[in-house]
Amino acid sequence: MQLFYHPDIDETTSSFAFDKEESRHIIKVLRKQGSDILFVTNGLGLLFKTEIALPSENKCLVNVVSIEKFDRPKPSLHLAVAPTKMNERFEWFLEKATEIGIAEITPIICDHSERKVLKTERMDKILLSAMKQSNQFFLPILHEAIPFRDFAGKVNSGQKFIAHCEETGKRTLKSLLIPNSDCVIMIGPEGDFSEKEIKLALENDFIPVTLGETRLRTETAAVVAAHSVVFFNEQ
Repeated sequence: MQLFYHPDIDETTSSFAFDKEESRHIIKVLRKQGSDILFVTNGLGLLFKTEIALPSENKCLVNVVSIEKFDRPKPSLHLAVAPTKMNERFEWFLEKATEIGIAEITPIICDHSERKVLKTERMDKILLSAMKQSNQFFLPILHEAIPFRDFAGKVNSGQKFIAHCEETGKRTLKSLLIPNSDCVIMIGPEGDFSEKEIKLALENDFIPVTLGETRLRTETAAVVAAHSVVFFNEQ
């Protein structure tokens, strides 16, 4: 199934038009014609089966044939990840985490963060493309970047983990996960979390975990964490 996206449709929608860029892609590139069927999601759990009514490159109009509603996948996984120095590495993480099935992402600015400013427009496009490519109907929520201290102090539900590299008492993430329980995992920057940040996380009931025997890059650790949670709950 080839999946398209439109953010402004809901269960009351009977017809709608794509913007010029998407319309041109549908008609010019994919060579879709009148009466062809398109599957569209709003990124909020709705799947629309539609039929092309007006195959225009400027404004492709479709009529809704049927609507199917999906529940948000459980459990919910929220990764708080320090932005990497190289943008493309963080973007790679966003793509892979979306394909795996993450619910929320929060960039956290840490003491050792080398990148403190993010341009989210391109990141939003990466999330959208990955959602469509993997045939999912929920677009992950990408929050604004937030200081580590603020994030650590505001999380108050689900299992809470911090994956750091310090040689302290840690257990494997897999050994601590509770089936079907929402969880939040914090992943630090290239220079790891500072001792002060680790102490603050523990004070806010985050549990220290290890993701394996080898030292992982930030983006690799984030993808490993996402896959571990999803794989654990599929068993």
